[in-house]
Amino acid sequence: MFDRLSAYAPQALAVLRIVAALLFIEHGTQKLFGFPVPAMGPAEGLMLVAALIELIGGILILVGFFTRYAAFIASGMCAAAYWMAHAPQSFWPVGNGGDAAILFCFVFLYLVFAGPGAWSVNKK
Repeated sequence: MFDRLSAYAPQALAVLRIVAALLFIEHGTQKLFGFPVPAMGPAEGLMLVAALIELIGGILILVGFFTRYAAFIASGMCAAAYWMAHAPQSFWPVGNGGDAAILFCFVFLYLVFAGPGAWSVNKK
């Protein structure tokens, strides 16, 4: 059974890439435009940089254009966000609100190595 499922690995990777990118874009639009829910305040300084990486990097990852480069930058941004903003609040990710940052970090790190999968502008 798993051999047959393995034939769909490129499509499953693409679905992971697309869903993660859509959620990542949502974080950027929240910070920049207050959509889909209002942000806590205007994006300034490092929050503005993070919002631009989330929006632009998310779009690149979504369509599969320069996926490995965009995912590398996004992964690093998520790691920095976790250690700078979340970790000082509490040791446990569920207590400091950083579980999404950790998950994004490792999903994007995986995309650096795996590539975009099927349904992408660039195949490598």
